[in-house]
Amino acid sequence: MNLETKQAIVKELESYLSLYQMSANEFVKKTGINESYVSNMRNLGFMIGKTEIAPKWFEAVAKAIGYQLQKQYWQPVATNQMNFMLSVLEDAKDNGYTNLIIGETGCGKTFTTTLFASHNPLDLFVIKVGSSDNLSDLIDKILEKAKIPTAKTKSKNINSIIKHMQKLRFDGYKPMIVFDESEYMKQPTLGMTKELYDDLSGHCSIIMIGTDELLDNLDKLRKRKKAGMRQFYRRIKFGIRVLPNIDRSFAGFLETITDKKLRTFLQSNCENYGELHDCLVPAMREADRIGEQLTEDFVRKVLNMPKQMFN
Repeated sequence: MNLETKQAIVKELESYLSLYQMSANEFVKKTGINESYVSNMRNLGFMIGKTEIAPKWFEAVAKAIGYQLQKQYWQPVATNQMNFMLSVLEDAKDNGYTNLIIGETGCGKTFTTTLFASHNPLDLFVIKVGSSDNLSDLIDKILEKAKIPTAKTKSKNINSIIKHMQKLRFDGYKPMIVFDESEYMKQPTLGMTKELYDDLSGHCSIIMIGTDELLDNLDKLRKRKKAGMRQFYRRIKFGIRVLPNIDRSFAGFLETITDKKLRTFLQSNCENYGELHDCLVPAMREADRIGEQLTEDFVRKVLNMPKQMFN
Protein backbone atom coordinates (compact mmCIF):
# COMPACT_ATOMS: atom_id res chain seq x y z
CA MET A 1 0.00 0.00 0.00
CA ASN A 2 1.52 3.30 -1.07
CA LEU A 3 1.67 6.53 0.92
CA GLU A 4 -0.97 8.25 -1.21
CA THR A 5 -3.54 5.53 -0.43
CA LYS A 6 -2.77 5.69 3.29
CA GLN A 7 -3.22 9.45 3.29
CA ALA A 8 -6.50 9.12 1.40
CA ILE A 9 -7.80 6.64 3.99
CA VAL A 10 -6.89 8.98 6.85
CA LYS A 11 -8.57 11.89 5.08
CA GLU A 12 -11.75 9.84 4.68
CA LEU A 13 -11.54 8.78 8.33
CA GLU A 14 -11.48 12.42 9.44
CA SER A 15 -14.49 13.19 7.24
CA TYR A 16 -16.29 10.16 8.64
CA LEU A 17 -15.69 11.16 12.27
CA SER A 18 -16.85 14.69 11.55
CA LEU A 19 -19.95 13.62 9.61
CA TYR A 20 -21.21 11.30 12.34
CA GLN A 21 -19.90 13.40 15.23
CA MET A 22 -17.92 10.42 16.46
CA SER A 23 -14.89 10.66 18.70
CA ALA A 24 -11.77 8.62 18.05
CA ASN A 25 -12.48 6.68 21.26
CA GLU A 26 -15.97 5.77 20.01
CA PHE A 27 -14.51 4.68 16.68
CA VAL A 28 -11.92 2.49 18.40
CA LYS A 29 -14.53 0.95 20.68
CA LYS A 30 -16.86 0.19 17.80
CA THR A 31 -14.26 -1.26 15.42
CA GLY A 32 -11.80 -2.90 17.81
CA ILE A 33 -8.86 -1.34 15.95
CA ASN A 34 -5.88 -0.60 18.19
CA GLU A 35 -6.16 2.90 19.65
CA SER A 36 -2.48 3.71 19.13
CA TYR A 37 -2.76 2.74 15.46
CA VAL A 38 -5.70 5.07 14.92
CA SER A 39 -3.98 7.89 16.81
CA ASN A 40 -0.77 7.57 14.78
CA MET A 41 -2.69 7.36 11.51
CA ARG A 42 -4.54 10.57 12.31
CA ASN A 43 -1.22 12.28 13.09
CA LEU A 44 0.13 11.02 9.74
CA GLY A 45 2.94 9.25 11.53
CA PHE A 46 2.13 5.76 10.26
CA MET A 47 4.66 4.31 12.69
CA ILE A 48 4.50 2.65 16.11
CA GLY A 49 7.93 3.30 17.52
CA LYS A 50 10.26 2.13 14.77
CA THR A 51 7.69 -0.27 13.27
CA GLU A 52 5.53 0.76 10.33
CA ILE A 53 1.80 0.21 10.78
CA ALA A 54 0.84 -2.80 8.65
CA PRO A 55 -1.39 -2.25 5.60
CA LYS A 56 -4.03 -4.56 7.09
CA TRP A 57 -4.85 -1.89 9.70
CA PHE A 58 -5.39 0.76 7.05
CA GLU A 59 -7.57 -1.74 5.22
CA ALA A 60 -9.53 -2.33 8.46
CA VAL A 61 -10.12 1.42 8.84
CA ALA A 62 -11.20 1.70 5.20
CA LYS A 63 -13.66 -1.16 5.62
CA ALA A 64 -15.07 0.33 8.83
CA ILE A 65 -15.79 3.70 7.20
CA GLY A 66 -16.96 2.26 3.88
CA TYR A 67 -14.05 3.59 1.84
CA GLN A 68 -13.56 1.42 -1.23
CA LEU A 69 -9.98 0.45 -2.03
CA GLN A 70 -10.88 -1.60 -5.10
CA LYS A 71 -13.09 -1.02 -8.09
CA GLN A 72 -16.73 -1.82 -7.36
CA TYR A 73 -18.56 -3.77 -10.04
CA TRP A 74 -21.96 -3.68 -8.33
CA GLN A 75 -23.52 -0.26 -7.89
CA PRO A 76 -26.54 0.34 -5.60
CA VAL A 77 -29.87 0.79 -7.36
CA ALA A 78 -32.78 2.50 -5.59
CA THR A 79 -35.29 -0.29 -6.11
CA ASN A 80 -38.86 -0.17 -4.81
CA GLN A 81 -37.82 -2.62 -2.11
CA MET A 82 -34.90 -0.43 -1.01
CA ASN A 83 -36.95 2.77 -0.89
CA PHE A 84 -39.79 1.14 1.03
CA MET A 85 -37.43 -0.54 3.47
CA LEU A 86 -35.40 2.60 4.14
CA SER A 87 -38.58 4.52 4.97
CA VAL A 88 -39.64 1.81 7.43
CA LEU A 89 -36.22 1.74 9.09
CA GLU A 90 -36.04 5.54 9.36
CA ASP A 91 -39.52 5.79 10.88
CA ALA A 92 -38.85 2.97 13.33
CA LYS A 93 -35.52 4.43 14.43
CA ASP A 94 -36.96 7.89 15.02
CA ASN A 95 -39.89 6.63 17.08
CA GLY A 96 -38.62 3.47 18.75
CA TYR A 97 -41.03 1.21 16.84
CA THR A 98 -40.85 -2.54 16.40
CA ASN A 99 -41.38 -3.80 12.85
CA LEU A 100 -41.18 -7.03 10.91
CA ILE A 101 -39.89 -6.50 7.37
CA ILE A 102 -40.81 -9.34 5.07
CA GLY A 103 -39.38 -9.73 1.58
CA GLU A 104 -38.47 -12.28 -1.04
CA THR A 105 -35.08 -13.97 -1.04
CA GLY A 106 -32.60 -11.87 -3.00
CA CYS A 107 -34.61 -8.65 -2.97
CA GLY A 108 -31.85 -6.68 -1.23
CA LYS A 109 -32.92 -6.83 2.43
CA THR A 110 -29.41 -7.41 3.79
CA PHE A 111 -27.86 -4.92 1.36
CA THR A 112 -30.33 -2.21 2.39
CA THR A 113 -29.84 -3.00 6.07
CA THR A 114 -26.06 -2.65 5.69
CA LEU A 115 -26.51 0.62 3.81
CA PHE A 116 -28.77 2.04 6.52
CA ALA A 117 -26.45 0.84 9.28
CA SER A 118 -23.47 2.53 7.63
CA HIS A 119 -25.21 5.88 8.10
CA ASN A 120 -25.98 5.16 11.77
CA PRO A 121 -22.70 3.83 13.13
CA LEU A 122 -23.13 4.75 16.80
CA ASP A 123 -26.52 3.37 17.76
CA LEU A 124 -27.58 0.70 15.26
CA PHE A 125 -26.71 -2.93 15.88
CA VAL A 126 -27.24 -5.53 13.15
CA ILE A 127 -27.45 -9.13 14.34
CA LYS A 128 -27.38 -11.87 11.71
CA VAL A 129 -29.39 -14.85 12.88
CA GLY A 130 -27.84 -18.20 12.03
CA SER A 131 -29.75 -21.42 11.44
CA SER A 132 -28.05 -23.04 14.45
CA ASP A 133 -28.25 -20.03 16.80
CA ASN A 134 -29.85 -20.64 20.17
CA LEU A 135 -30.87 -18.04 22.73
CA SER A 136 -27.39 -17.75 24.23
CA ASP A 137 -25.83 -17.30 20.81
CA LEU A 138 -28.06 -14.36 19.92
CA ILE A 139 -27.58 -12.74 23.32
CA ASP A 140 -23.80 -13.03 22.85
CA LYS A 141 -24.04 -11.46 19.40
CA ILE A 142 -25.93 -8.45 20.78
CA LEU A 143 -23.45 -8.04 23.64
CA GLU A 144 -20.52 -8.17 21.22
CA LYS A 145 -22.03 -5.71 18.73
CA ALA A 146 -22.99 -3.22 21.42
CA LYS A 147 -19.75 -3.74 23.39
CA ILE A 148 -21.68 -4.63 26.57
CA PRO A 149 -19.80 -6.55 29.29
CA THR A 150 -20.94 -10.15 29.69
CA ALA A 151 -22.74 -11.24 32.85
CA LYS A 152 -23.07 -14.76 34.29
CA THR A 153 -26.66 -15.55 33.35
CA LYS A 154 -28.96 -15.07 30.35
CA SER A 155 -31.42 -12.98 32.34
CA LYS A 156 -28.68 -10.64 33.57
CA ASN A 157 -27.31 -10.30 30.04
CA ILE A 158 -30.75 -9.45 28.68
CA ASN A 159 -31.18 -6.91 31.46
CA SER A 160 -27.79 -5.39 30.58
CA ILE A 161 -28.89 -5.05 26.96
CA ILE A 162 -32.11 -3.32 28.02
CA LYS A 163 -30.28 -0.89 30.33
CA HIS A 164 -27.67 -0.12 27.67
CA MET A 165 -30.29 0.75 25.06
CA GLN A 166 -32.30 2.82 27.54
CA LYS A 167 -29.15 4.75 28.42
CA LEU A 168 -28.39 5.41 24.76
CA ARG A 169 -31.89 6.87 24.34
CA PHE A 170 -31.45 8.99 27.47
CA ASP A 171 -28.14 10.28 26.06
CA GLY A 172 -29.89 11.50 22.91
CA TYR A 173 -29.29 8.58 20.59
CA LYS A 174 -31.94 6.54 18.78
CA PRO A 175 -30.84 2.94 19.31
CA MET A 176 -31.99 0.19 16.98
CA ILE A 177 -31.47 -3.58 17.06
CA VAL A 178 -31.91 -5.33 13.72
CA PHE A 179 -32.23 -9.10 13.47
CA ASP A 180 -31.42 -10.09 9.89
CA GLU A 181 -32.55 -13.48 8.51
CA SER A 182 -35.05 -13.75 11.35
CA GLU A 183 -36.78 -16.71 9.72
CA TYR A 184 -34.16 -18.79 11.55
CA MET A 185 -35.37 -17.61 14.97
CA LYS A 186 -36.61 -20.34 17.28
CA GLN A 187 -39.25 -20.01 19.99
CA PRO A 188 -36.83 -19.09 22.84
CA THR A 189 -35.22 -16.33 20.76
CA LEU A 190 -38.62 -15.02 19.72
CA GLY A 191 -39.51 -15.00 23.42
CA MET A 192 -36.42 -12.90 24.13
CA THR A 193 -37.49 -10.49 21.40
CA LYS A 194 -40.87 -10.15 23.14
CA GLU A 195 -39.07 -9.35 26.41
CA LEU A 196 -36.91 -6.74 24.68
CA TYR A 197 -40.02 -5.26 23.07
CA ASP A 198 -41.84 -4.97 26.40
CA ASP A 199 -38.95 -3.14 28.07
CA LEU A 200 -37.67 -1.09 25.15
CA SER A 201 -40.83 0.12 23.43
CA GLY A 202 -40.32 3.81 22.70
CA HIS A 203 -36.66 3.60 23.78
CA CYS A 204 -35.12 1.29 21.20
CA SER A 205 -36.54 0.14 17.88
CA ILE A 206 -36.42 -3.57 17.15
CA ILE A 207 -36.51 -4.78 13.55
CA MET A 208 -36.91 -8.38 12.46
CA ILE A 209 -36.06 -8.93 8.80
CA GLY A 210 -36.87 -12.15 7.00
CA THR A 211 -38.77 -14.05 4.35
CA ASP A 212 -42.40 -15.12 4.65
CA GLU A 213 -41.08 -18.18 6.49
CA LEU A 214 -40.84 -15.92 9.54
CA LEU A 215 -44.57 -15.20 9.39
CA ASP A 216 -45.33 -18.88 8.84
CA ASN A 217 -43.25 -19.80 11.87
CA LEU A 218 -44.92 -17.20 14.09
CA ASP A 219 -48.34 -18.32 12.91
CA LYS A 220 -47.61 -21.97 13.72
CA LEU A 221 -46.23 -21.17 17.16
CA ARG A 222 -49.18 -19.02 18.20
CA LYS A 223 -51.72 -21.54 16.89
CA ARG A 224 -49.98 -24.24 18.92
CA LYS A 225 -50.24 -21.92 21.91
CA LYS A 226 -46.51 -21.97 22.55
CA ALA A 227 -45.55 -19.89 25.56
CA GLY A 228 -45.60 -16.16 24.86
CA MET A 229 -46.18 -16.45 21.12
CA ARG A 230 -49.80 -15.26 21.06
CA GLN A 231 -48.84 -12.26 23.18
CA PHE A 232 -45.85 -11.51 20.98
CA TYR A 233 -47.87 -11.75 17.77
CA ARG A 234 -50.46 -9.37 19.21
CA ARG A 235 -47.72 -6.82 19.88
CA ILE A 236 -46.20 -6.94 16.40
CA LYS A 237 -49.29 -7.67 14.28
CA PHE A 238 -49.68 -4.12 13.01
CA GLY A 239 -45.94 -3.62 12.65
CA ILE A 240 -45.59 -6.13 9.81
CA ARG A 241 -44.34 -4.53 6.57
CA VAL A 242 -44.25 -6.57 3.35
CA LEU A 243 -41.87 -5.34 0.65
CA PRO A 244 -43.01 -4.97 -2.99
CA ASN A 245 -42.36 -7.83 -5.38
CA ILE A 246 -39.08 -7.95 -7.28
CA ASP A 247 -39.08 -6.28 -10.69
CA ARG A 248 -37.70 -9.11 -12.81
CA SER A 249 -37.03 -6.82 -15.73
CA PHE A 250 -34.22 -5.55 -13.49
CA ALA A 251 -34.77 -1.95 -14.52
CA GLY A 252 -31.88 0.17 -13.31
CA PHE A 253 -29.46 -2.75 -13.02
CA LEU A 254 -29.13 -3.41 -16.75
CA GLU A 255 -28.89 0.15 -18.07
CA THR A 256 -25.18 -0.24 -18.84
CA ILE A 257 -25.62 -3.62 -20.54
CA THR A 258 -25.55 -2.93 -24.28
CA ASP A 259 -25.77 -6.52 -25.51
CA LYS A 260 -29.50 -7.22 -26.00
CA LYS A 261 -29.01 -10.99 -25.92
CA LEU A 262 -27.26 -10.69 -22.57
CA ARG A 263 -30.11 -8.61 -21.15
CA THR A 264 -32.62 -11.21 -22.30
CA PHE A 265 -30.46 -14.01 -20.88
CA LEU A 266 -30.24 -12.31 -17.48
CA GLN A 267 -33.97 -11.58 -17.33
CA SER A 268 -34.77 -15.18 -18.26
CA ASN A 269 -32.38 -16.91 -15.87
CA CYS A 270 -32.06 -14.67 -12.80
CA GLU A 271 -34.87 -14.88 -10.25
CA ASN A 272 -33.79 -11.98 -8.04
CA TYR A 273 -31.22 -9.22 -7.49
CA GLY A 274 -28.92 -11.58 -5.60
CA GLU A 275 -28.75 -14.02 -8.52
CA LEU A 276 -28.23 -11.12 -10.92
CA HIS A 277 -25.27 -9.99 -8.81
CA ASP A 278 -23.78 -13.50 -8.66
CA CYS A 279 -24.12 -13.85 -12.43
CA LEU A 280 -22.80 -10.45 -13.50
CA VAL A 281 -20.03 -9.51 -11.09
CA PRO A 282 -17.59 -12.37 -11.87
CA ALA A 283 -18.11 -11.76 -15.59
CA MET A 284 -17.64 -7.99 -15.20
CA ARG A 285 -14.43 -8.51 -13.27
CA GLU A 286 -13.04 -10.96 -15.82
CA ALA A 287 -14.07 -8.76 -18.76
CA ASP A 288 -12.27 -5.85 -17.15
CA ARG A 289 -9.18 -7.96 -16.49
CA ILE A 290 -8.72 -9.16 -20.07
CA GLY A 291 -10.33 -6.25 -21.92
CA GLU A 292 -13.24 -8.27 -23.28
CA GLN A 293 -16.74 -7.04 -24.18
CA LEU A 294 -19.55 -8.06 -21.83
CA THR A 295 -21.78 -10.23 -24.02
CA GLU A 296 -24.06 -13.21 -23.48
CA ASP A 297 -21.46 -15.60 -24.91
CA PHE A 298 -18.73 -14.17 -22.68
CA VAL A 299 -20.89 -14.40 -19.53
CA ARG A 300 -21.80 -18.01 -20.36
CA LYS A 301 -18.11 -18.80 -20.87
CA VAL A 302 -17.07 -17.27 -17.55
CA LEU A 303 -19.83 -19.07 -15.64
CA ASN A 304 -19.46 -22.32 -17.61
CA MET A 305 -23.08 -22.19 -18.74
CA PRO A 306 -23.43 -23.69 -22.25
CA LYS A 307 -26.45 -22.56 -24.22
CA GLN A 308 -28.00 -26.01 -24.26
CA MET A 309 -28.20 -25.86 -20.47
CA PHE A 310 -30.11 -22.56 -20.31
CA ASN A 311 -32.43 -21.99 -23.26
